[in-house]
Amino acid sequence: MTLDGIFAIGNSGLAAQAARITLIAQNLANANSVEASTGEPYQRRLPIFTPAAIDETPGATAANGAAGGAGVRLAAVLTDTTPPQMVYDPTDPRADAAGMVAQPTVNPVYEMVDLMEASRSYQANLAVIQTAHTAALKTLDLLK
Repeated sequence: MTLDGIFAIGNSGLAAQAARITLIAQNLANANSVEASTGEPYQRRLPIFTPAAIDETPGATAANGAAGGAGVRLAAVLTDTTPPQMVYDPTDPRADAAGMVAQPTVNPVYEMVDLMEASRSYQANLAVIQTAHTAALKTLDLLK
């Protein structure tokens, strides 16, 4: 694996975790949004990641066996299909005939745990890039 391949894999992980952190922040910010732009309660957004081939050398393809490792990319952002939580509040103007108001099903505790995991993954990818950088610099020092 070349240094370019290591940097590309680390960068793909950084980008994926940054996107995940952004979605978590949006979920937390809208945890109490009873009315989104659709008129319905906010629905949690979930990232879906897929492997992404990382080419180490220009012109390399998986067909000729010269491809590098596998990184990750954000394939899609799904909307949680969990039905809204119904809360009794007949004084709310959005209440239905039975006095029930639809609330988002975003769980702030779960989101915070997910945020901590995404943050640790981001830090791990950054450590890989920093280690590869340090190794490259030490290799150059040996050549002096």
